[in-house]
Amino acid sequence: MLRTFLTGLLLSGLLAGGPAADAGPQQHVPASQARDLAQIRSSKVLRVLVNQSRNSSGEVKGEPVGVEYYRLRALEHALNARVADGQEITLKIIPRAKEQLLAALQRGEGDLAAPGELLDPSVVRGVGASTPVVDQVPLQLVGRKGERGYNRPEQLSGRTVALTTASAAGAAIQAINQQLALRKRAPIKVEWVDPTLAVEDVLEMVQAGIYPLTVVERPIAQRWARVMPRLRVDSKLQLAPPQAMRWYVRQDAPMLQAAVDRFLATYRAPDNQDAAFERIYRRQYRVHNPLARQDRQRLESVRPVLQKHGGDQQFDWLNLAALAFKESTLDPKARGTGGAHGLMQITPSAAQRVGVSNTATVDGNVQASARYLALIRRKFFASPQLNERERMAFILAAYNLGPERVQAMRAEARRRGLNGNQWFFQTERIAMEQVGMGPVNFVNSVNKYFLAFNRERASLERVAKR
Repeated sequence: MLRTFLTGLLLSGLLAGGPAADAGPQQHVPASQARDLAQIRSSKVLRVLVNQSRNSSGEVKGEPVGVEYYRLRALEHALNARVADGQEITLKIIPRAKEQLLAALQRGEGDLAAPGELLDPSVVRGVGASTPVVDQVPLQLVGRKGERGYNRPEQLSGRTVALTTASAAGAAIQAINQQLALRKRAPIKVEWVDPTLAVEDVLEMVQAGIYPLTVVERPIAQRWARVMPRLRVDSKLQLAPPQAMRWYVRQDAPMLQAAVDRFLATYRAPDNQDAAFERIYRRQYRVHNPLARQDRQRLESVRPVLQKHGGDQQFDWLNLAALAFKESTLDPKARGTGGAHGLMQITPSAAQRVGVSNTATVDGNVQASARYLALIRRKFFASPQLNERERMAFILAAYNLGPERVQAMRAEARRRGLNGNQWFFQTERIAMEQVGMGPVNFVNSVNKYFLAFNRERASLERVAKR
């Protein structure tokens, strides 16, 4: 990983200095006039707002893995079934955070919104809802195999459930908590997770034992359980009445809604639609709990040096800890390929580039890696337009892929109307298409380890003060 970065620096001459690449501002599409089916046919583009979650949309090296892919392509085919050559409509996929989909639709940034998940009914206002995409969808509690299962909502009293932003389960748990309060029982605690996590990320962290429980739609739970075999789906527990997954259109587009409803009334998903999804993701989602007892002891033993060099280079020490866990599971004796070794898996030649001659010690190993990360940040990702979470994600992506390649991906993201200042769910889509899941999984795994450590920051740093 570091050799890739070194090559990029040497080719560009940036080791000797030079201006840092700055990102342009994200462009927001102004509200448009009504675009019903006639205007869409005239423009030849149907703009579809999709949930940016990898569950909903995305391709990996040309292979579709999003659950909405085949359905949307079938819609495209249906709309083009009886038109003359040269008049076909092409779909333009626009990923947005789930909680932003309907507002973006109302602003005219898209013609159709396809969440791929249930929406909280209280937020569905001012738009037209399609006939059900999937009807009678229950919410399912998901835990880890080998741990306690649940059959009744009251058994969750006092338990913690991790949910993504805008999860439809929030309203369901609120209703259960009202019933628990009447019985003077402790409420179910909801932990709203970091916005860098999508539903599949939370499921992976439940499988790892980082989060205890989550709640997702049954089709999503069943889909991801096929590639995360340690998940447990409590199918007997009913948290709320089943609802329908739907697509959404603007209220001023009745002809488009009629066309969408006709299509959905007869659409049947192909039997093999998840073949690529299962093959590609089967070995990808495998983070471990970095705070298991032995790992926690290892972290405590190297904490002083992580804090020292994190402070010297202005990095949160838990970011360094997360990278170290990904690279070596916090084992200073770990050996990798190409001479990479130690806690941070850095090579001696790479370390010498930033003035560190001895990487055999934990101190030298961490110092070299922290200096490298700081160099990447200074030369490529110093722009104030990046928030700190996204900045760290870009640094890690560059650490893995090489900085010039990541900058090219940011430029391609902006060209496509994606946010080039956002790695998670935006620029990472370009990486998935061009390179595959390797670098995306690398960044995501380090991010999850950081979040796991950050949840326990108080206790980890309390130990340090004793």
